[in-house]
Amino acid sequence: MRIISGLNRGRKLTQIQGRDIRPTSDRVREALFNIIGPAIRGQRVLDLFAGTGAFGLEALSRGAQSALFVDAAPASCEVIKKNIELCRMTDQATIVCHDLVNHPLPTSLDSFDLIFMDPPYNKGYPEKILEKEGFMDLLSPGATIIVEQDFKETLSPPLNGLDIYRQKKYSKTLVSFLRESMGNPV
Repeated sequence: MRIISGLNRGRKLTQIQGRDIRPTSDRVREALFNIIGPAIRGQRVLDLFAGTGAFGLEALSRGAQSALFVDAAPASCEVIKKNIELCRMTDQATIVCHDLVNHPLPTSLDSFDLIFMDPPYNKGYPEKILEKEGFMDLLSPGATIIVEQDFKETLSPPLNGLDIYRQKKYSKTLVSFLRESMGNPV
């Protein structure tokens, strides 16, 4: 696993060992950033179920302003910390070790322009998080949410006022792009 482009292009990241880990492949990450394009510059990024932190670090490498990494596993938080240090991005990155599924969202979070969510597959976690009280407060105007899940899973609307505006399938991975609903015209 490596940073694909930008300031830290080619830098290898520390990985998490174990069978329960399923990091986003370099191929999928590269495709997502090709879709996002140069709009990533200056964005505030929230990386939920961050794992190794690869998505948020890729965003920082490509010019994002800041990234907040959230994961429940202490081992993941340690690996994220190591990867942030490897990429020399300690001034732009923050880690919160927090169980998003079983606890309320942290109340001290700012709003974000881009939220990436890559939870364990086939557990229904995307809906649980998207529908949590306070989730919509995390969105800055025009924010994009990217949800990665197994291609057999689907997000079931309504999703707390969010619309799916784009979906892409990569092998056994489905990526959904969401944004706040513009509502129905009167």
